[in-house]
Amino acid sequence: MKSWDANGKKYFKYHLDQKSLNFYSFISANYQVERKKWHGIDLEVYYYKEHATNVPNMMKSMQKALEYYTTNFGPYYHKQCRIVEFPRYASFAQAFPGTMPYSEGIGFITDLRDVTKDDIDMVFYVVAHEMGHQYWAHQVCGAGMQGSEMMSEGFAQYSSLMVMEKEYGKDKMKKFLEYEMNDYLRGRSSEFEGENPIMKTENQQYIHYNKASVVMYYFKEMIGEQNVNKAMKNLINEFAYKDPPYATSLDAVNEFRKVTPDSLGYLIPDLFEHITLFSNRALKVTSKKVGAEYEVTIKTTSEKFRSNALGKETPTPIADYIDIGVFGKSDKADVLGKPLVYKRLKITKKDNTFVFKTKNEPAKAGIDPYNYLIDRIPDDNVKGVE
Repeated sequence: MKSWDANGKKYFKYHLDQKSLNFYSFISANYQVERKKWHGIDLEVYYYKEHATNVPNMMKSMQKALEYYTTNFGPYYHKQCRIVEFPRYASFAQAFPGTMPYSEGIGFITDLRDVTKDDIDMVFYVVAHEMGHQYWAHQVCGAGMQGSEMMSEGFAQYSSLMVMEKEYGKDKMKKFLEYEMNDYLRGRSSEFEGENPIMKTENQQYIHYNKASVVMYYFKEMIGEQNVNKAMKNLINEFAYKDPPYATSLDAVNEFRKVTPDSLGYLIPDLFEHITLFSNRALKVTSKKVGAEYEVTIKTTSEKFRSNALGKETPTPIADYIDIGVFGKSDKADVLGKPLVYKRLKITKKDNTFVFKTKNEPAKAGIDPYNYLIDRIPDDNVKGVE
C-alpha cells in the first residue's frame, strides 16, 4: 500500500486483496525483475543479475500453469504471481500466497543446454508444481490429519503433470512416470514404520509426491482428464478459502467416486484406499509377415497384489483394464516408437496371448507400456520383437 523511511529504517505496509493463509516469507536482495501482464495478473521473477538464463522459461511455465489451472480449476485470486530467487544454502522451492521463493540451486543456475526433447525440463516442472500449490494448499487447505498431503502435494503433482503434458506431449510423460515410479518403489523399501495408502499418507514423501504422480496420471488416463478435473474443481468450489472444517482426503475421494463410471469403480479402492501392486511382464513378442501386414503375437503374464503396511503382499484376483501396445522403431533404445496398435483390454487371468496385425514393421510390444500401474518391476513390461 505504501513505503517510507524513518529512523534509519525502511517501512512497508501491505494489505491482502484476497483471504489467505497466515503464511508468508521475507526475502531481500538487490534484484533484477522480469515482468509481464497476463489477464490483469502481474507475472514477475525476481533474480540476481547474473542468473537470468532460465528466467524466460520460468515466466513461460507460470503463464502455462495459469492458463491450465484457471480453465480447469477456477480463478486465480491474487493480483501478483511472483518467483523470488534465494541463495543455494537450501535447495527447494515453496509456495506462499502469490509468492514462490525458489532456490538458485534448483532453477536459476540449472544448465538446460544439454536437455533433449526426451528429457525432463526440471525448471519448467518445478514452477508448474509450485503454481499448483496456489490452488492445492492455498485455496483448498487440508485438515491437519492423515491424507492432507494427498491433496496439497499429490494434486500439485497432478496439476504440474498436466501442464507438462500440454506443453511437451504425452510421450514425454513416460520418462517422468518412470522416475516417479522408481522413487516410490525405493521409498517403500526403506519405510521404517509402515506404508499407508495414499489417502492416509502421513509425512511420507515417496507416497504423496512420487506415488501420487503415477496414481493420479493413471486415474486420468482411465476415467478421463475432464472427469478428474471436474471432481477437483468441485472440491475447490466446496472448500476454497473456507473456514473450518477443512477438506479431508475423504472429501476428495468422494468427489472422484462421483465422476467414476461403475465399470471402473474398482479404481477407487485400488488407487486410494489400499496399497495395490502389479506384476505385469512381456514374456515373448514375435512377428511374422502375413501378406502386406505384420502379425504380432504378445505373450504376457499379469498378477495383482494387495500389500499391508509392513509390505506383506497377498494375491488378489485380477479383473483390470490394462493397455497393450505395439510400437514402431525408435532412434533410442529407451524410447518407445510410434504406437502401431494400442488397446485397453480387460485382463482376467494370469497368462495371456494377444495377436494383432499392423501394416508397419513392429519393433517393440508389451503390456502397460507407459508404466501407468504401480508395478514391482516396471522395466520388464516391454520386449523387442523377435
